[in-house]
Amino acid sequence: MIQASNTIQASSNPSISRNPTVSLNPAVSLNPTVSLYPNRNAHLRLFALWYFAILMIAWNIAGHTFLGFEQSWAMPFVAILSACLTQIVLEWVDARSLGRKPRFSGSWLSFVNFLPPAMISGFACAMLLFPNERLGPIVFASVLSIASKVLFRIRLSNGSVTHFLNPSNFGIVVTLLLFSDVGQAPPYQFTENITGFWHWALPAAILATGIVVHGFATGRLTLCIAWLLGFVVQGVFRAWLAGNPWYVPLMPMSSAGFILFTLYMIPDPATTPIVKGRQVAFGVSVAIVYAALQLFHIVFGLFLALIAVCAVRGLCIAIASAMSKAKTKSQPITRVSIPTARPAFPVVEKIAVLEEVRA
Repeated sequence: MIQASNTIQASSNPSISRNPTVSLNPAVSLNPTVSLYPNRNAHLRLFALWYFAILMIAWNIAGHTFLGFEQSWAMPFVAILSACLTQIVLEWVDARSLGRKPRFSGSWLSFVNFLPPAMISGFACAMLLFPNERLGPIVFASVLSIASKVLFRIRLSNGSVTHFLNPSNFGIVVTLLLFSDVGQAPPYQFTENITGFWHWALPAAILATGIVVHGFATGRLTLCIAWLLGFVVQGVFRAWLAGNPWYVPLMPMSSAGFILFTLYMIPDPATTPIVKGRQVAFGVSVAIVYAALQLFHIVFGLFLALIAVCAVRGLCIAIASAMSKAKTKSQPITRVSIPTARPAFPVVEKIAVLEEVRA
C-alpha cells in the first residue's frame, strides 16, 4: 500500500516526480530536520547519518580492541540499546498524540533508517563519559540524550517543529553535573596504544573523514572552520592575558578527542544553522563561551560552551517565531472581490447565430 500510494503521488504531482531532493520514504519525508540539510535533500541526510554511524562502529571496535579505550565493552552496547529503545518508544508516543504513523513503520527499511540518530548519540555517550565500571550513568545519559529531542523543541520558520539542543551533548552535560563521580573520558585513550607514525595518522584520518561528510553532505564545513579559527584566537588571547607561551592553550587541538568533538559533536545539522554567515557566528560563539569558562576555571568547557550556544540560538528562534506570528495576526485581512469573467459570446447570442447558420 505504501509503495502504491507513493507511486500515485509521484505521478500525479510533476513537481515531486521531477525533484530528486524530495524523498517518498515515509521515515524520511516526515522528519523536519531534512530542511536543515543542503537543498533540503533527504538522501544527503540519510547518507550523513549512516556515514557517522558506520564510523562510530569502526571507531569503537578499534578503540576497545587496540587503541586503549578505558571503558568496558559492555558500555557501547548498553548505550546503543538504551538510546534505540528510547527513540522507538518516544516516536510511538509522539505519533499517537499527533495522529500520524511512526517514522519507523511501513517497512523494514524504514525501521533500519530510523535507528542511526540514536546509535550516534549512544556511541557518543559511551565514548566521552567515564563512569568507571558502572553502566547506570551510561544508560541515564543515553536515555536523556534522546528524550531531549522531545522535551526541548522549537518551531521553525517553515512551520515544522524540531529540537534545538545537541542530544548527546545535553545528555553528557547533565550526567557530568548530576553524577559527581562520573568524569569525562581521558583524552589519551583515543591514541593510548599507538606510537610513531600512527600517532599522527589516526587524527589525520579522523579529520579527513569529517571534512568529507561536512563538505559534501551536511554543509557544515564552514562552521567547523569558524570554530577552529575562533579556538585559535581565544587561545592566543588567553595566553597573552596570562603571560604564557602562545601554544599552551592550543594543546587540546592536538588530541583525537578534540578532533572528534570538532567534527562529530559541534556541527550537528539538526541543531546548527545552515546559512554560512550564521554558521560562522555559531562557531565563533562557542569559542568565545569556551574562553570565558576557561578564564573562570570551569571544567567541561567544551560541552558547556556548546550547550549554552545551542540554548541561546533556540531561544532566539523561538522569540523570532513568536514575533512573526504575532505580526501576522495583527495585520488586517483585506478581502478582494474578483469579478467573474464575461463569456466572449453570451449563450443567447450563440444560439441565435447557430439558428441563422442553419437557416
